[in-house]
Amino acid sequence: MFSNNRMDVRDWYEGRCPRSGQLLRLPRTTTAEAIACDLMQHLATDPAYSREGKMYGVLLVETPSGTQQVLKAFSGLLHGESLVAGWVPPIPGREQVILEETRTLEQLEALKQALIQLQSIPERQTYVALAQEFELRLRQLAQEHAQRRHDRQHLRQQTIALSVGEEPSLALAQLDDQSRRDGMERRQLKRQRDEALQPLRQTIEAADTRIQAIKQQRKALSRQLQTQMHAAYRLTNFAGESRSLPEVIAGGGLPTGTGDCCAPKLLHYAATHGLKPLALAEFWWGPPLGDKVQGRFYGACVERCQPIMGFLLSGLTPTLPSLTILYEDDWLLAVDKPAGLLSVPGRSLDHQDSVLSRLRYGRSEGLDLMPVHRLDQATSGILLLARDGQTYRQLSQQFQHRRVHKVYEAILDGTVVPDRGTIDLPLWSDPTDRPYQRVDRLRGKPSLTHFRVIARTAITTRLELTPVTGRTHQLRVHAAAPEGLGIPIVGDRLYGEGSGADRLYLHARGLRCRHPHSGEWVHLHATPPF
Repeated sequence: MFSNNRMDVRDWYEGRCPRSGQLLRLPRTTTAEAIACDLMQHLATDPAYSREGKMYGVLLVETPSGTQQVLKAFSGLLHGESLVAGWVPPIPGREQVILEETRTLEQLEALKQALIQLQSIPERQTYVALAQEFELRLRQLAQEHAQRRHDRQHLRQQTIALSVGEEPSLALAQLDDQSRRDGMERRQLKRQRDEALQPLRQTIEAADTRIQAIKQQRKALSRQLQTQMHAAYRLTNFAGESRSLPEVIAGGGLPTGTGDCCAPKLLHYAATHGLKPLALAEFWWGPPLGDKVQGRFYGACVERCQPIMGFLLSGLTPTLPSLTILYEDDWLLAVDKPAGLLSVPGRSLDHQDSVLSRLRYGRSEGLDLMPVHRLDQATSGILLLARDGQTYRQLSQQFQHRRVHKVYEAILDGTVVPDRGTIDLPLWSDPTDRPYQRVDRLRGKPSLTHFRVIARTAITTRLELTPVTGRTHQLRVHAAAPEGLGIPIVGDRLYGEGSGADRLYLHARGLRCRHPHSGEWVHLHATPPF
């Protein structure tokens, strides 16, 4: 049995249900990635896999009996074959047009050979050679004529200066006649050139016209075959619906290869065999292509998979990883936010997973919830939310007037010498380097943090951090800055090395505030997971 902790989500494969418009998601978890890495090790043992770059995928599924299995698939063909033992088969339908595909491919090959012949007709080389030859002769003749014209001008000037009576007129006429003969010689050479090149040009133009017609014919045949193949594919989702690709994506314009990627293969197979998908991981193996690098994980491709992902996931229960509830009443809700999860959704579609999103999906009153403060995505711990506007405003005033007592716990990547102390450093956000914060005594805003050493090891220090102000990244900068403790928090990839750590070792451990309605103190605690 595989471990599939819902908190180990690394990314999401998602799409909107075409009927309800609801966002449906399938996670890529560390468990799925570990299974995929095992598959990579297998692929690495056979050089044949490294010669052909393509996407591979693994899908962790649950059977009706509750056991877990792993499905694996490849995009397109593997070593020229679509059916390979041990791998998920292609989506049914292509075999229905196999004869038409064979016939069309033969036609396309014949058209390709015709194009090659038309592009390599001997008249093209003959035309180029003759054109170059005449161009050279014309340049040489132009140089000769230019020299003779210069000589004639000189002779005209001498003749006019030395002539007496009517003698100069005869001499000048002879020079004019020579000029006319030069012009006739140039025109004659150009006529010879045109007479030699014109038949060749006509032949080449006719071939080019034929090439364009063949290209249009080839394009139409390819489009016709692709349309037939798309119409033959029948995708099935977890709601039991079966649709052809053109029915799934109205308006046409389906890229070549739609339906042949590993994610649609895996999801279709799971849906048609009563298997519940738990996690999916896709990776590239083989020579690099574009931004694809061997061994790296990727989401659904934008062109082929993403447009059909919503349909394929339809029928799945839109569940999201659960959150630990620390406190709840009619006005307040406090959760223990895991590291790596946003407090609120981001702007882009791939940054929608957040505490607020999960609560809105999982709770009937979730749409009314409002986070009163924020935690960095990398930071875990207590996050407080209000259930109504009045509660939100009253709690926000407590935060603004610094009446909320917050305590964090962190592990620093080094030894902090003093047992306790205070860090008072102004922080400024450089608009050209966001979200990075830096110490700036001219432009920075005041920020104050108290610290106390909880424990030390030979290489780390566990601290209790009490921020008085609430600046962005305040604790991380106060720890890492040379003017502060000069020792970054373990796992801080922004202000420290961050290498080798599975997360940022910073946790919002405690929070104390006045209840906005009863006036009593609310004490919240979340034990650090490290």
